[in-house]
Amino acid sequence: MTEHLTDLTEQSAPSSQPEGDKLQKLLARAGLGSRRQLEEVIKAGRVSINGAIASLGDRANHRDEIRIDGRLVRLKAERDTRRRVLCYYKPEGEICSASDPEGRPTVFDRLPKLTGDRWVMVGRLDINSSGLLLFTNDGELAHRLMHPSSEVVREYAVRVLGEVTPEIAQNLTTGVELEDGTAKFDDIKEGGGAGVNKWYHVTIKEGRKREVRRMFESQELKVSRLIRTRYGTVILPKELRTGRFIELDAKDIGKLVESVGLRQRVGTGLTNAAKEKQSRIHKKPLKAARQSRAGKGTNERNDKRSHAKSNKLKTAKFYPV
Repeated sequence: MTEHLTDLTEQSAPSSQPEGDKLQKLLARAGLGSRRQLEEVIKAGRVSINGAIASLGDRANHRDEIRIDGRLVRLKAERDTRRRVLCYYKPEGEICSASDPEGRPTVFDRLPKLTGDRWVMVGRLDINSSGLLLFTNDGELAHRLMHPSSEVVREYAVRVLGEVTPEIAQNLTTGVELEDGTAKFDDIKEGGGAGVNKWYHVTIKEGRKREVRRMFESQELKVSRLIRTRYGTVILPKELRTGRFIELDAKDIGKLVESVGLRQRVGTGLTNAAKEKQSRIHKKPLKAARQSRAGKGTNERNDKRSHAKSNKLKTAKFYPV
């Protein structure tokens, strides 16, 4: 009888497994950085949970008191946070950083300000490249979209000085050796062009630093222009001009999050009021680009064309998932 009671007690005892998500995941979801960055912050002893210094592997939830460098981190339950995604057309000359010691313009300069939240950049483009950049306030979504295991497709339009012969195309799709490992395109197609400059469209499922440029350089070809035209399910809208952004609605975001195995969330994307405001903003001319302290800022984002017949803003196009 005593044995039986002991068994019942053991079965009914509460689990000692800590509740909540891993700390770096929770903080990344709040938009405080990537998981990898936050792991380093935790390892450095800069994070505390309920007054105790946290260590890698600790779990927490929105009810815990979490501090970074002594400053309270205000977390919301996942269901209470509106998931948002921006589609931004990065011009050449902007750097992919929140700030720059040299005072150069950054991709964050023209993004809408968030109250009690922040934008997380999904991937990067080098200063001489342009095209599609995604931003979200959901750190977990950003992590999934960037992680190699998700195999999210990136597509680029690349102008090359020289000709990509059938032999070179085969090398690029079977794999070339770079200093940080083997890299390959999933597909490469001709895109036209006259003279010595030819356009090609390439797809790849990872995003290492300057990877596309380095792959062509391995074949003794120079990239003279590079534009990202797709990231995952999102295609760069033709009507979106450089230096502008659009915010995706719930349906568009739903396709994106499902492509990386996340659940859709209630209260996602644009509200009706935000859609109207976005449409008004896109009818206004762009402000002048911020110049660097060295006086070498770019003016390429300035668009001087007439906006008298601005078209109604359309949502981004998508590939089927």
